[in-house]
Parts: sequence; structure tokens; C-alpha cells
Amino acid sequence: MKTTTRWMLAALMACGSLTAQAQVMKASDLEVYAKKRYGDKWLDAALNLSQGLNFDKNQSLTYQEVIEAQGKTKEQLYVALNYWATATFKDKQAITLNDKDAGCIIISSSIDGIADHTGTVNRYVVSITPIIRLDIKEGRVRVTYTVQNYDILKVEDAGWLGMLADNSDNRQSHQNISSDGKRMKDDKTDRRLYDEQWEIVKHYPFVEKDSQKRTCAKALVMTHAYSNAILDKVGEAIRNGLVGNEDDDW
Repeated sequence: MKTTTRWMLAALMACGSLTAQAQVMKASDLEVYAKKRYGDKWLDAALNLSQGLNFDKNQSLTYQEVIEAQGKTKEQLYVALNYWATATFKDKQAITLNDKDAGCIIISSSIDGIADHTGTVNRYVVSITPIIRLDIKEGRVRVTYTVQNYDILKVEDAGWLGMLADNSDNRQSHQNISSDGKRMKDDKTDRRLYDEQWEIVKHYPFVEKDSQKRTCAKALVMTHAYSNAILDKVGEAIRNGLVGNEDDDW
């Protein structure tokens, strides 16, 4: 796999920020970022992006890039990236490995609501849990970014037909869904809310005939855009630190 390829994954957002766990970019900014680079026609954009994407032996989208950092020691790079990771991913469980001696940091953090699509029958809210691995050596860092599945919140009978019916049961169901598609805190009983996992390789644009193609098209483009945003942030942390003043001249 070419290390110069920009990695991507599965990522996100239709409303609000990218989640309290990973404050890298607001969802509205991410969508602007994605549309500016790939256009606002999600089906076409996803199909175009898919031409340069490959799956690994585990059927996961996994991309790598090596970022050169000439003149910086392994310790300096580790400190900069450890600072970036702990400041960016607020969830204490997000950093699953932090080994200074081995020069390895692994991050796994869920990102909610990268795509939200209301279909004919159901509503789908897409989230992903990417794995970011940072391998650190003298003067360079290898970034590996992997994602296998879309995590789906499926709201049954919340599609356009359900909205048109708009009976009392439907109204109650819709009232129990917050703006980001999640179950309200006091809603413990709505059986129409449940999770699924969709393997990326088995959905559009990698599979042409897909009943969820519109949902998956936007999910893929937003995931790709988010992965590039992460890569930009890692590169910035390597070059200039998190806030730009982490040098030895103090």
C-alpha cells in the first residue's frame, strides 16, 4: 500500500459538532470542506473517490501516509503527538495505546452523525469508529487510519411515508428522537430505535445495487473528508505543535 496515499475512512456529521470526543472540525465546516473538494452531488463524489480506494485483507478501508519531520527526534515527535491526541480526543478511553518506548499511539473514538438520511420508509443516522495509529521514529511519523463499518441508528417507519401517515404512534416516535438522531435520555421503550452495522465494502459505491446508496454515498464522502482533516491536524502538530509555541526557547 502506497504511503503517499491520503488515507480515509468513516466519519461525519449532519448537524452539530463532530462529537464531544473528537473536536477536530464542526460538522457544518466539514460538509463545506467536503463539498468544496468533491462537489455537492454525493453519489457522483462517492463514485469518483472509490476509484482510488482499496480494502485490506480484513475488508477494511486502511490508508497510510508517512510524514517527514527532519531534524526532530523521536522523543520530540512523541511529546507533540501525545499532546495533540490527549487535547483532541476528550474521551479518556479513546487512546487505547500510548507507548513512548515503542513510539506508538493508537486512538479509537466514535464519531457520531456523519450522515443523516430520511428514506421512503426509514431514517438512517451514520456514525463511525475509526482507528488512528501513529508510529513514531526519528524524523518521521507513519499515520495509519482504518475503518471497516458504518454504525447505523435505524429509525423504523420514520421515513417519508411514515411522516405522511403521521399517526399518534409516529408522532410519539419522532418526538423521542433528538436533532442528532439519538434516543432521548428519558426514552427507554421505543422498540423502533436500534443499531446495525453496515460493512463499507458491501455498500455503494463498491456495490452498485444498494438500497441505501444515498445514505452510504454521503457517509463515504464525509468519512474521506474527515480523514483528511485528521491528517492535516497531525501534520500541523508535527510541524508546529498544538498551539505553535511548544519549543525550547522559553
